[in-house]
This record gives sequence, C-alpha cells and structure tokens, in this order.
Amino acid sequence: MSQEKLLLIPGPSPVHPRILEVLARPTVSHVGPEMAAELREACANLKQIVYCSEGDAFIVSGGGTLAMEMALLNVVGPGERVLVLSQGYFGRRMGDICSAFQIAHDVLEAEWGTVVSPEDLAAALGRADYAVVVCTHVDTATGAMAPVEAYAARVKAAGSLFIVDGVCATGGVPEKMDDWGIDVVFSAAQKCFGAPPGLALCVFSRRAVDKRRSLAAVPAYYTDILRWLPVMTDPTVYFATPCVNEIRAFGEGLRIVLEEGLEARFARHIRNAEAVRAGLAAMGFGFFTHPSCLAPTLSVVTYPEGVEDKAFRSVLYANNIVVAGGLAHTGGKVFRMGHMGNLTADQIRFALQAVERSLVSLGACRFQGAGVRAADRIFHG
Repeated sequence: MSQEKLLLIPGPSPVHPRILEVLARPTVSHVGPEMAAELREACANLKQIVYCSEGDAFIVSGGGTLAMEMALLNVVGPGERVLVLSQGYFGRRMGDICSAFQIAHDVLEAEWGTVVSPEDLAAALGRADYAVVVCTHVDTATGAMAPVEAYAARVKAAGSLFIVDGVCATGGVPEKMDDWGIDVVFSAAQKCFGAPPGLALCVFSRRAVDKRRSLAAVPAYYTDILRWLPVMTDPTVYFATPCVNEIRAFGEGLRIVLEEGLEARFARHIRNAEAVRAGLAAMGFGFFTHPSCLAPTLSVVTYPEGVEDKAFRSVLYANNIVVAGGLAHTGGKVFRMGHMGNLTADQIRFALQAVERSLVSLGACRFQGAGVRAADRIFHG
C-alpha cells in the first residue's frame, strides 16, 4: 500500500483486485453469448440492490451526468414541470439540465451542508403541479444525505414521479424503490460499487417505463430508454457498442456487493464513516455538514486552525493518500474524503496514519496516535 496512492476522493473509489482482474480479461463480442450473460446478470443484480422487483435496469456507456439526462428526459412530457430538490452542487446541475432542454422547473434549495426538509417539500408540492420531483440522495460537494424515504411519501401523495440521484449513494446506503415508491434511481459505477468509471446506470420502475411509452417522443436519441430496452432484454440485439470490459468488471462489483449482503454493506459504510470521523476529530478536524444529515459515503472536513488547504493536501498526497478539495464557495476551506465502496478498516487506519504524518510535517500535530486509537474504538466497540 505504501507504494501506491490510496484514492479517497468522493469517487472514483479504490477498485477491488477481483474487479481489476475481470477488467483485464480479453474483450469479447458485444453481442456474443459471454457478454449477453454478463449484462443480463448485471441488470438483474442492479435491480436487486435498489430493491426493485419490477421495472427495468439500464447500463450504458457514460457517467453520472449522462444518467441524469436519461432519467429526466424519459419521464417529462411537453408542458410538464419539474421540482428539483437541491442539497448542493449536483442539485444545481439537474436544474442546469432542465434549462438546457427548456424543461419548466423550480429549484427548492437547502443551505449547503443541510437538506431540504420533508415539510418544505410538502409545502412546495401544494403550491404547484409537478409531474416529476428529483433529488440528490448524497451530494458530493456538501456531504449531506437527504431523507429520501420521507420525500418519497410526500411525492407519492402528490401523484408525482420521483427520481433519485444515487451517484454517491447507490450500493452504500438503502434505496428501496418498491417499498418507498421511487420511480427512477440513477447512479454511476465508480463510487459505492467500487468499479472503474465509464458507466451510466438507471433503474426505472414499471410506472416510469410506462410514462416513457406514453410520450410520443423525447428530446433524446442515445439516452432514449426505448432504444436501449431491447438490448437490456436481449443483449444480443445491437443498438450501440457498449463498454464490454467495463460492464463485465461492473458485474463483478455487483457480485461483491451481494456476496457481502446489502444490510451488512450498509452497516459497514456507517461504521467506516464513524471511524473516519472519530479519527479526524481526535486530530482536531471538524466537519462542514450538519450532524443531522451526515452521509455514510463521504465526509466534508474542515481544518484545524493554522492548517492551509493546499499545503495539507499536497503533503497528504506525498504520504500516499489522495483527497479532494472543496467545490464552489467551499474551495480552500475544506477537503472531501470518500469512504465508500469496498474500503477496509486497514485502509482507513492507513489513511489516518498518513493524515497524522502530514500534520506532523506541517507542525500541527497535537495528539500523536489519537486518530487511529479513536477509529479503533469504533471498529472494536
């Protein structure tokens, strides 16, 4: 581990050796039997991870932003209005996509580090008729996790379709489509799944697929789910050449998720987050996100007095840990540390030791060994 950089940004996350081994296998035909079997299994497993018994999964070459477009453009009809719940940077992006496609929309925005309350959502739904509501489950700029289950109840009562941006959540925290009444979950391969980037992921409920079928046309070609549906049903059918190796690697990532067990995986994400935060707090760091909505998948960390952002991240990089800087107005004030996917307790200890060495180099270490001791109390508690 000391010879490599441990990637603890808010995605991509570290890639498991099993996934890397599959990624390195020879490329097979995109319409051949090996690929067909892999894609069918991956679609079925992806639906299982978001607790969707009906509906359809789509695994398409692209990324999270492409998945945003796919989710939105397939369920919004002419003259319909969208309500965007923004917890930070990526809620704003969904608003930008609406603007780009001239979709009427309103943005209900929380202060960064907090989330829109279910009560404020209910009030907004009472003021206007929204065909679709969309929210970010975990915003990677703010570290805030939205109360999606509570949102879903309000959206269902209003009769709207509900889209959840699960890019920094799916596979790391529960997203129960059937039970909660979520119509679309979209995500990407490189975060909680721990696979390489390159895939846009969407799961549409039966109601959402029916909504697309009811529309005469959508402002999309590549992201029109009706062009992809025959492929996901029978992967020997051709529409566009998929990322063969990436899909097979992602399929292995899904197997790892299900082998661990969903409840066990969600519990591990919570435990890892608590250990990371306990360790960092013991070394004098704070947290940007309000305690009521801290996400299990990443932390947005504030500095002890006298520690400068770029200097710290540079020294930490030299100590083989990569974290991300802040976005927008948080730039220079915070760093963002991912703790999602297949991250182990030993990797977290390694990271905390590297943080301590970096503070020592900067003359800002007050309590040697405190970070790992605090984390171990969580791991062994």
